[in-house]
Amino acid sequence: MAGTLPAAPSAAAAADPQRLTVDLAASEGPVMLGANGALYGLSDDGVPSDAALEPLKVTSISQKPEGGAQHPNGDALTVSKSFFRNGGGEINVMMQDIYAKWPYEDLGIDDYLPKVDKIVKEVAADPNSDRFVYIPFNEPDQIWYKLDVADQAQYEVNRDRFFKDWKTVYQRIRAIDPDARIAGPNEAAYHTRLLRDFLAFAKRENVLPQVMTWHELGSGSLRDFQAHYDDYRSLEREAGIAPLKINIDEYANRRDLSVPGQLVQWVSMFERNKVYANAAYWDAAGNLSGHVVRQNIPNGGWWFFRWYAGLTGDTVRVTPPRANTIDTLQGLASLDTSRRQAQVLLGGSDGDSDVVVENVSRSLFGRTVTATVAEAAWSGYEGQHAAPRVLARTKVEVADDGTVTVPLRGMHKMSAYRVVLTPGGSGTPAAPAVPWSASYEAEDAAITGGQVYTQGTVSNANGYAASGTKDVGSLNTATSKVDFTVTVPRAGTYDLAILYGNQSGAPATQKLSVDGGAPVTVTYPSTENWTYRAKKDVRVELPAGTHVLTLAKGDAEVTLDRVDLTARTGEPSASYEATLADISGKPSYDYSSSAGTGTGALVLAGGDKAVFDVYAARDGYYTVVPQTSAAVKLGLHGETVTAAPGRPLRLYLVAGNNRVAVTAERAAVRSLDVSGDGSTSGTLSYEGASATLAGGARLVDSAHASAGSHIGWLGNSAESTAEFTVDAPTSGRYVLVVHYAHNDRRDNGHAYNTDIMSRTADITVGTAAPRKVTFKNTWSWDDYWTVGVPVDLKKGANKVTFGNASAWAPDIDRIELGRVVG
Repeated sequence: MAGTLPAAPSAAAAADPQRLTVDLAASEGPVMLGANGALYGLSDDGVPSDAALEPLKVTSISQKPEGGAQHPNGDALTVSKSFFRNGGGEINVMMQDIYAKWPYEDLGIDDYLPKVDKIVKEVAADPNSDRFVYIPFNEPDQIWYKLDVADQAQYEVNRDRFFKDWKTVYQRIRAIDPDARIAGPNEAAYHTRLLRDFLAFAKRENVLPQVMTWHELGSGSLRDFQAHYDDYRSLEREAGIAPLKINIDEYANRRDLSVPGQLVQWVSMFERNKVYANAAYWDAAGNLSGHVVRQNIPNGGWWFFRWYAGLTGDTVRVTPPRANTIDTLQGLASLDTSRRQAQVLLGGSDGDSDVVVENVSRSLFGRTVTATVAEAAWSGYEGQHAAPRVLARTKVEVADDGTVTVPLRGMHKMSAYRVVLTPGGSGTPAAPAVPWSASYEAEDAAITGGQVYTQGTVSNANGYAASGTKDVGSLNTATSKVDFTVTVPRAGTYDLAILYGNQSGAPATQKLSVDGGAPVTVTYPSTENWTYRAKKDVRVELPAGTHVLTLAKGDAEVTLDRVDLTARTGEPSASYEATLADISGKPSYDYSSSAGTGTGALVLAGGDKAVFDVYAARDGYYTVVPQTSAAVKLGLHGETVTAAPGRPLRLYLVAGNNRVAVTAERAAVRSLDVSGDGSTSGTLSYEGASATLAGGARLVDSAHASAGSHIGWLGNSAESTAEFTVDAPTSGRYVLVVHYAHNDRRDNGHAYNTDIMSRTADITVGTAAPRKVTFKNTWSWDDYWTVGVPVDLKKGANKVTFGNASAWAPDIDRIELGRVVG
């Protein structure tokens, strides 16, 4: 999965590599981070988790009005709590999502106006009402008004009806909320004819929106958006209207979501033009449009947006090999003169490329720079992705003409890459250990009893993404199997990542064998559908040479896309650079030495803070080592611990992303080094059968639960509870990990939306106040996921009680507790 790079950026380039040029002297204005939004990106308070949401610095989201019938969750006021709590910007209220049908029932403006009144009164009464934007109409070019009709006479009739209703609703909103910000017209596609007429009408009638919105929902948008944007700005000038804020409040296709190499193409054109944009809602709510796995786990798309959120300073001009061309190498870049950092995000093309950075100021960077290159690969919509692997960390001289060339070799079309330039200083950056890795497409393997299918392509852009645009499905006969012929360079342990889909409604299995040997069972958790790709990680022992890895049908059907083999050289580890961490206060940046991670040190003083986003493959203990010049304090899960320079700590991390805060009175911080597999040694574990059940809650047999049963029928009355007695060896802060399942859904009849629902449980520890925790749908009743909840325990016996007086709680398999500092 990793792209290969030469030993140093100055090495000779391969024949005719593509060239992406970055001009650090051509500022485009401050980094806006406008393109990181999502339609129905949040479904409930806590879905996605705070730790998955906060790092992305989301500037806008689009959600339905409170109580809207279009979907079972995603209500704007409800999700605003977690959105604003995690630094979110503003919320677009999709007012017509008050209706249940799609397309919306056209019951006339007189039916709609009372609904408008209710929505506006509720939003206006919210203490954060100034952070909401009203969108009165959604896709009026297609829905209700048919503004995209070709016949000019019919268009004018439809247009005049829409304009009349626009003015009526606009004035109705303003009558209730005089300071309201209103957005529109919000077409499904860009229409010059309509917008010219709309701007003239809205200006004349004093009903001009504060935010201009339309949708870019075809693969052709990657080619056409720039022309749409330029045309729209010319229409404003023609109408004598000052430039309006623009929000492309639905963008991208299914094949783009979760795919870093596709996302960089969309985000670069929106950020370059300083417009806001929200990714479309094609599937399930609550995962930021396909970029958060479960509630808290990053995929490759999440890491791309994390990189995007890390851009600071100004964006600068990027010249790609082919501008405004579908599925080609594109990029965006930033320069922060105060931090002395330049960053380039690029992707969307296979093969070799040179990143040529021009006007690298010697007064800012010195005579040498450290170039650090990392890759965010595609891991599927529901596939976990560890911290992006650093592929190269090299020091290079700035050429006499002020350029630095960073060659990238063997790039992958579905991956995004980040190039960071920092002053070189003295010393030598540590060369990253990049393990041997190879990928094998299922469609290229030997297939028995299966069929190759083509998935998301330019012509079928709303098909799901697949590696190489193909996968192998219909593996549903007794003899169905896929034989992968692989060759490994040496004997040893290899990590095998299997990109798969499982729509069977329960965990499904295949039999994995090596060279026809004794098979082992691989169990695949459920996915939304056969093509909503997830990733299963297993381990295999292989002698050097060529082998046949067979995945044969087990107890149900599984779709296979690709397998990746990676040499395992030790326990997983990652080094998180302090100079790229989120900061508050006014820390300084010290690049006097490029030893180690190569990017220097972040110097913290009193009042400063750095926050690292640390990945954990599973719930458990990891070794965390702060590379610092003096003692620092680490904050994690509400616990604070003092850490000595270079001294390992054993800390409990939850599966997915963990936000670790570092503070100090005075310390230079180079990195936070994290290693381990998630040890459960020293944790407390209690099966559901050990709980005291009341009020109808009972044990239910379950073949997939850890001990053969789970707690079901929990909640839906104040009396229905499950009480665990846990014995804590010491008092202090613990993480309570709940293993749960549920599959609540409400089918609203939208073929392209899976209307999954969340459940909540009130968790009471001892005499503390109950805490409401949200549990996302697990795709089936037999798949058990985890949610981690920080709690305080006293030494000895503690009562931990689960309940929900007003609705059903999730089924509970078991609980675990780990002291934050192990």
